[in-house]
Amino acid sequence: MTEVRIEPWRAGDLDLLRRLNAPEVRAHTGGPETDEQVLARHERYVRFGDTGKGCMYAVLLPDGAAVGSVGYWEREWRGQQVYELGWAILPGHQGRGLATAAVRAAVAAARDRRTHRWAHAYPSVDNAPSNAVCRKAGFTLLGETEFEYPPGHLMRSNDWRLDLAA
Repeated sequence: MTEVRIEPWRAGDLDLLRRLNAPEVRAHTGGPETDEQVLARHERYVRFGDTGKGCMYAVLLPDGAAVGSVGYWEREWRGQQVYELGWAILPGHQGRGLATAAVRAAVAAARDRRTHRWAHAYPSVDNAPSNAVCRKAGFTLLGETEFEYPPGHLMRSNDWRLDLAA
């Protein structure tokens, strides 16, 4: 099994977020953001762990190299509070199981909170690698849905669900 560790997002992770803002990483999530948007996202990620509503993490290899991000956060979905998960891995490290390992680690952290029963992920229907991550991480495909991301843009997504109480 591929080994990664996740560490809560910190102020020093801005360079990682800038590297994750590449067109090939953001192709299914609205494309690259402006530097102003990246800075605002970074500040949200740094503060996020203090809210108790989820956490963003840097994905690290055993040697400490930062290769991606993963996180979970609260959202309302179909009338109930759930966790949503999201992740991104740098292009040079994709296809090696790192995203699946990182998602499993984030699921374990969300499960430990004992706050919500369900975790969901909503990858674009045409994002085969992210849909494979959901399957490999133990999520169940509930079907297709329209999902707003980025804000103001509806995309066709798959709704994957995982039981955190299992």
